[in-house]
Amino acid sequence: MPSSNSQCCVFLLLALCVACADEPSAETSGSCLKVTLTGTQGGPPAVNGLAGAGTLILFGSRASDCRDTLLQFDVGRGTTERLSQLGISPNDLDAVFLTHIHSDHSEGLAGLLQLRWHFLGGNLDIVCSADVSTDQPPPERTMSCRKLVEHTADALIAAGEIAQRFAENNARDPRGPAAIARVREVPVPLPTRPGTVVWETGKVRVSAVATAHIGGSLAYRVDTPAGSVVIGGDAGNSKAKPPRESSTSETVELLAAGADVLVHSTIHPAFEPGGGSTFPALAYQRQSSASDLGSMAKRAGIAHLMLTHLIPALDNAYHGPYAVPGGALQAADYLDIVRSSDYQGEIHVGTDLMTIELP
Repeated sequence: MPSSNSQCCVFLLLALCVACADEPSAETSGSCLKVTLTGTQGGPPAVNGLAGAGTLILFGSRASDCRDTLLQFDVGRGTTERLSQLGISPNDLDAVFLTHIHSDHSEGLAGLLQLRWHFLGGNLDIVCSADVSTDQPPPERTMSCRKLVEHTADALIAAGEIAQRFAENNARDPRGPAAIARVREVPVPLPTRPGTVVWETGKVRVSAVATAHIGGSLAYRVDTPAGSVVIGGDAGNSKAKPPRESSTSETVELLAAGADVLVHSTIHPAFEPGGGSTFPALAYQRQSSASDLGSMAKRAGIAHLMLTHLIPALDNAYHGPYAVPGGALQAADYLDIVRSSDYQGEIHVGTDLMTIELP
């Protein structure tokens, strides 16, 4: 017969084992992942002070507030200002990823690289598509992320500003901001099955897939021990216009399978052709609609759907020159459309600096 002291020890050990079983693994318990929308404006218009498209992903230990690895996806107008509100400078970033080179996703890159060069931040990886030739819509042209980066400070170089800054501090590279950018080109087309790894460090792996939007468009997936995030960019269906089963991207859906968070540009059906809007049909049909995004997120098993790059913006009766039929939309208008797809996960209607944290 065991003593009462022995029984107490056994019960204590059992309790400890049960408690341990309920706790997260050692790998994930001390790590965290943050997803912040640094800009939610859809397209070129300037609306209500919103920043252009961008998503910041932070991964690391809880002790560092998840700031061991800092990745910026797209760099729309006002990105550096939004980062500054988070206490983050361009010098802190480990890499920048461009989904495509439309101006609303890339026009903030020049300012970001200028600041990093100015304050001696060192080289920065820029991940984007390799050069792509396209004739859709005509005429034929080349989409070149590399040239975008190489010529990022041409106006300042021509104006003598870069030479002036170098004269003030010759620790700066005399060639200007482009000299600190390490362009990592992603060859396209990628394999049909998504998952090509394009960047990694430590426990963070970034993979990519080509998408339909404009030549050289990419979507990215970030996998970490604390969770996974997919940034869909402006991806649309490979079939350019109806009739088609969905407006969403088939390749993004494959990439997003089982991810925790999907960040995706969103267009509201208020701008659907034939619905009373003068919004261009081409621009509408190369985006993913809010209702179809809900259906895709449901099929992919997404826990958090973050709607960003909203067209039209909240509380605004116009998108550029195009009136919103029925007047300005509210967050509830986007929520209702997504819910109509029977998606049961968390829906986040994007606002600048909106953040979710995992796990």
